[in-house]
Amino acid sequence: MSSDEHTETGTGWPQPAGPGRPSGPAGAPDPRPDAPDPDELSPLAPERSAPPVEPPVQEPAVVEPDDGATVELSRAAAGATPPAPAAAAGNGGPPRRRVSSAGVMIAALLALLGFTLVVQFRSTSTDPTVAATRQEDLVRILYDLNSREVRLRQDIATLEESQRQLRSGQQGRQAALEEATRRADELGILAGTLPATGPGLSVRFEAGEKPISASRVLDAVQELRGAGAEAMQISGGDRATVRIIASTFFLDGEGGSLVVDGRRLTGPFTITVIGDPATMRTALNIPGGVVASVTGDGGKLIVEDREAAEVSALHAPIKLEHARPVS
Repeated sequence: MSSDEHTETGTGWPQPAGPGRPSGPAGAPDPRPDAPDPDELSPLAPERSAPPVEPPVQEPAVVEPDDGATVELSRAAAGATPPAPAAAAGNGGPPRRRVSSAGVMIAALLALLGFTLVVQFRSTSTDPTVAATRQEDLVRILYDLNSREVRLRQDIATLEESQRQLRSGQQGRQAALEEATRRADELGILAGTLPATGPGLSVRFEAGEKPISASRVLDAVQELRGAGAEAMQISGGDRATVRIIASTFFLDGEGGSLVVDGRRLTGPFTITVIGDPATMRTALNIPGGVVASVTGDGGKLIVEDREAAEVSALHAPIKLEHARPVS
């Protein structure tokens, strides 16, 4: 037998073959001089009464013989203890859980959401406009807006009816004449060339420590226009009256006087306006509006309702030099 021959050990791993035992009849003693006593049990031999032990599956290992001694791999594999995890061997405790990137992202999103809610709550709770506006004013403004919407819808219905009559063959000429007359009257009132009457307000400015400035009067005119004023005029203490139209301008004069369209007026000043009284009164009394500004300057603004306000001052017609209607 050559040096490369191996023998079976019963464990699945061959080992180098030792000196062969001479063959002979079963139960015959070993004729070699250094053979062990057949009654002596070898410590490396497996017990006859014990069943064969299945070795665990593990990585192949090469066992080098030492001084000709043979090692039984089945006993070595059965008695081996599996290595402890690296984390347990190093710390002496259970392995730590690793935090995933998804968990970190969810925590960051929750923190950002909480910060946004806090900022929104603080900005809403500290809004000076909402805090300064009373509930009654908000309800009044909402009611005025609804009323204005109703009026606009009525105007739309009226214009649609006029359009239907104008397109009809019968009474078309008469309807066209009436419509043209109505539009001419409206344009004359807006342009200040025709007097007007109707429900409205009387707004009186009384100066205090400071004179009534032109900017305060202009603010009042703008608020009234925004509230639906249709015709206005301003008069002074000397009974001089000027019609207010789209091109009217206001300047501060000497001694607390007011220059309106080039005409000098002395105080106190009174604006007579035609429109919805409730809506215009609410516009003047909003927080930080005209009433608050005049009161802050030490003056006084007196607003009175008029069932039939008269705007009788007229504005000279403006001759157009460049503008022409589009045909």
